[in-house]
Amino acid sequence: MPGIRVSRSITALMVVLMAGLPPVALAPAQTPPPQKAIPDQLPAVSPSLETLLAKAAEYCRKLESSAFDFVCREEIRETVDPKLDAAHGSPSNSPPAGVPEAAAPYGTPRYSGPGVNVSWTKKVKRSFINDYQCIRSGRAIRETRTQLEENGRVKVVPNAELQTSVVVFGTALLAPVGMFGEHFQSGYDFAIAGHDRIGETPVVIVDARPKPGAPPIRNLYGQAWVDPATGGILKIEWSESRVGNFDVFAQRGELYKRTPRLIIRSEFSAEKNGLRFPSRLSVEETYVKESGKAFVRSRTEVVYKDFKFSTVEFEVRDGGVHP
Repeated sequence: MPGIRVSRSITALMVVLMAGLPPVALAPAQTPPPQKAIPDQLPAVSPSLETLLAKAAEYCRKLESSAFDFVCREEIRETVDPKLDAAHGSPSNSPPAGVPEAAAPYGTPRYSGPGVNVSWTKKVKRSFINDYQCIRSGRAIRETRTQLEENGRVKVVPNAELQTSVVVFGTALLAPVGMFGEHFQSGYDFAIAGHDRIGETPVVIVDARPKPGAPPIRNLYGQAWVDPATGGILKIEWSESRVGNFDVFAQRGELYKRTPRLIIRSEFSAEKNGLRFPSRLSVEETYVKESGKAFVRSRTEVVYKDFKFSTVEFEVRDGGVHP
């Protein structure tokens, strides 16, 4: 199936341009010309939190009711470092797709001749390029992929399976609804954490945390970069504990005697008819010692580009459909 830098304030930078004149003998002192201010960037718009949440809820209502059909290019790059798996003899890992069994079981020791113990700990790098189609109708998402390349080589596979289970397009696409949808906002405490710009768009960074004592919910939470003009979400950094299959990372942490940390980001730069679609998804899987030293086990990045939309529509409040 088909997470970031925060500045606390944005201050206009004033550049003074002085008109220079060649020196003239005995010329009377002249009054300098008026200063001309050229702002480097405009101050971020700062609406109230209540207004921002209302706009985000309206945007999520459109997203939740949306129907669309598009194709795009999907580029997947993944790097896995199995050193800790090998060091702890993890039996739960198998070679990534495309790695021959002869290379040795993934992250586990193998024997080559009497008394020779060889551990396979080389970093594994994989890449895939797919033609990706995503259709949403009746609030159900259907995805299809045609693989075009694997590890830089042409390899056409119709109806290909997604080669990484870390990042899923459909989950990222609807993640804003689980944080800012009107039916979910009551389960969170929101706060404005700062302001930033994404491209030419000023955004407000909103921190969303589950209310203390609230029942556990499965929706993702964390920080979101929200367009104050439209309520659209341009970027999200997800909380690691709400990621699907987080138990897998927790179990690895126990095995390594380290604390798992995931850095998960989604960017939404693709836009059509006022709705934003994921353009980049990334996950960094890290395990941290008590001393603070971190080991990066894997990095996964998925880029979506060259969108071609056939249909993008959503319901409006009067019951009609917006194209």
